[in-house]
Amino acid sequence: METETHPTPVLIIEDEKEIRRFLKLSLSTHGFTPFEAHNGKEGLRMLTTVRPEVIILDLRLPDMDGLEIIKQVRECGETPIIVLSARGLERDKVEALELGADDYLTKPFSTVELLARIKVALRHAKMSGVAADAVFEYNGLKVNFTGRVVTLDGAEVHVTPIEYKLLTTLVKNAGKVVTHKQLLKEIWTRSAPDDNNYLRIHTQHLREKLHDDPLKPRYIITETGIGYRLKIS
Repeated sequence: METETHPTPVLIIEDEKEIRRFLKLSLSTHGFTPFEAHNGKEGLRMLTTVRPEVIILDLRLPDMDGLEIIKQVRECGETPIIVLSARGLERDKVEALELGADDYLTKPFSTVELLARIKVALRHAKMSGVAADAVFEYNGLKVNFTGRVVTLDGAEVHVTPIEYKLLTTLVKNAGKVVTHKQLLKEIWTRSAPDDNNYLRIHTQHLREKLHDDPLKPRYIITETGIGYRLKIS
């Protein structure tokens, strides 16, 4: 007997009609069930009725700041949030990510890019409960949390404590953009330096040990001016 599958519900919170139409058509064509909200208050009301598995959120809404919506969503759950942003609003992207958004799309964007981001967000949601005794594996990279051992294509990689913390932070957020500030705080806790150069240097060393070319990343993607992301697809 075949197992019945249900389309993934996606909530679109966007005030521009043409963008909602594009999103709805793109999602419907690829097996998702889209629901539309034309402002923030309507979107928040629909959260409990639609119970979306992904939220696509425009930050520039007519009735309320999209950042406030992220805060309210994060107070009650971990539903993946993909932010829609206009070009040049890097500060908004960083703030949205630090408040708990999973990813962002810069307008204009393609259907291929949209679907890829949704796929990654859904995978990250499933992996977000990585236990302390779990083993992460992707594309020849293996991180054993119990033994604190990192291997690449079967060979052990000797990393420093900071490099290990950097890698495991990215692993626990695999597929999600992690900002410079979030990484600095996670790695150095209370003594976090207020300088991204520290992070850049340690990331460069980690990449070298993983034979990871930043121009053609196998594992660590640079989100220019924002942070880093660990590939999971």
